Amino acid sequence: MDHIIDDFGRRLAHRLRFERERRGWSLADVAGHSGVSKATISKIERAEVSPTATVLVRLASAFDLTLAGLMLRAEHHGERVSRADQQPVWQDPESGYVRKQVFSRPDHPVELVTVEMPAHQSVTLPASSYAHIRQLLWVQSGHLAITEGAERHELGPGDCLGFGLPAETIFANETDSPCVYVVALARS
Repeated sequence: MDHIIDDFGRRLAHRLRFERERRGWSLADVAGHSGVSKATISKIERAEVSPTATVLVRLASAFDLTLAGLMLRAEHHGERVSRADQQPVWQDPESGYVRKQVFSRPDHPVELVTVEMPAHQSVTLPASSYAHIRQLLWVQSGHLAITEGAERHELGPGDCLGFGLPAETIFANETDSPCVYVVALARS
């Protein structure tokens, strides 16, 4: 998880601490809700390390937020227009996966995200990250293998998958080229 922390990473670290403190939770409470160690949470909150996508999703879920919701709160913008040059971008330090928050507002039920998954990389997200959302994934370029629990889907350009019941999900680019996809999330 060691990675250079940029300005957005520091805002994200501050927001995680804020979410914990406003609930009156200790590091142990967050660890219990998220399955992430107290030491890791402490380092993230102090902006000493950048969390992986999996860890960030677990922390967001512990606060009953989507990853997009957490990132939006870290950005502190609430305009209806989402300007391309102001859309938060985050890179998973483990896989190199790049996530751009195209649109998200606390008062709107739909969030829109683009992701670029590098060649031969994967990210596994826990079932808890899907507990309060419905999700569609639309591949723009490249190929992506998605494993929801025991069910595997292989998607190519133009293919779209509507996710089923919450399950641990693996997003894997098993090819030699990057894969770009769009994710639409609706709060349920």
